[in-house]
Formats: sequence, C-alpha cells, structure tokens
Amino acid sequence: MSESHYFDLHISGLGYVNRIREVRPRKGQPFWACDIVAIHGDREAPEKTRFDCRVSGQEAERVIKAAKAYVDHEKKVLIAFKLGDLYPETFVYKKGEKSGETGISLKARLLRVAWVKVDGETVYTAERTTQEPPEETTSE
Repeated sequence: MSESHYFDLHISGLGYVNRIREVRPRKGQPFWACDIVAIHGDREAPEKTRFDCRVSGQEAERVIKAAKAYVDHEKKVLIAFKLGDLYPETFVYKKGEKSGETGISLKARLLRVAWVKVDGETVYTAERTTQEPPEETTSE
C-alpha cells in the first residue's frame, strides 16, 4: 500500500469574523461558512485581507457556531485562525460603483480557531498545539 504525500500551505493570523452562515447547497451536504477579515502590517495602520471560508472540522465548526450570536449582535469578534486550501475565485459585481467589473474573492478552509475575543475579552481558548497562530499584537 502506498502512502499519500501532500504539501500543505497554511495561513495563520488574526482577523475579525463576519457573515457566519449555514450554506445549504442544492446538491451536497450543508456546511458552515464565514468571512474573516485578516489584519496585518503596521499596528497603527493595519492592512486588511478578506477570506471567504468554509469551516472544516468539528471543533472549528462548534467555535464558529458559538461566535454567531456575538456577530449577529454586532460585537467585534477577533480570532486567531489557521486556514488551508487557499484559492482565488472571480466574480462580477452586480451593484454599486463597481457594477459590471470583475472582482476576486480569496476562498479557503477554516481549519482551526486558537482563540476568540469578543469586544477585547477572551471567550474561548483552544488547547495548545505545536504550531499555534500568533498572539494578538494589537491593542483593543
């Protein structure tokens, strides 16, 4: 029996979670998804990168489902995350200033949530693993 070997590309960082939802495709099984707006760069003027994520794994799903109530009540939900299987997907803007223009969405799988902070207060911390996303370096 031959072993399969893979090269993993993971992204770890900090970001704000938005648009937590259950997706029910016409064909296939329902799944949970969310947007993560990752922050990076200078802490005085951080840059932001948005990822449209499919939540993978039972623990990540449990944590994101629990965070939905905070997001629905317009709380700031900051997480330390690990993403995998990143790929770009094009789309066409349907309204607004960019209507008719092509845009790019970064898609990924949310593999792990190391911790969750709501309005600056820690509400969840995962058990530590050997490779953890970075600690928060911005002040809330």
